[in-house]
Amino acid sequence: MKIKKNDTVQIIAGKDKGKKGKVVQIFAKHNKVVVEGLNLRHKHLRPKKQGEKGQRIEYSAPLDASNVMLIDSKTGKVSRVGFKDLASGEKVRISKKSGEVI
Repeated sequence: MKIKKNDTVQIIAGKDKGKKGKVVQIFAKHNKVVVEGLNLRHKHLRPKKQGEKGQRIEYSAPLDASNVMLIDSKTGKVSRVGFKDLASGEKVRISKKSGEVI
């Protein structure tokens, strides 16, 4: 997966299109990412004890990794991600727009 935890991304499709946020969690097996404060859902919880009230919890649901793009730190615009082998034999991620190492 080309997107990693703590990357800043922009959503390019769906109800939150155009919004930016930080990746909090990755589900590589399912090709999904969780972006902080975006794609919000509500979970309704029943009261556990008598006399207690039920709750409505808001959480960020996972969305498909194809619906987010990495924001290039140099230009501040969305960019595709590529890979490059360095002379030291290390494989690094690069921004296709600026060519900078991410």
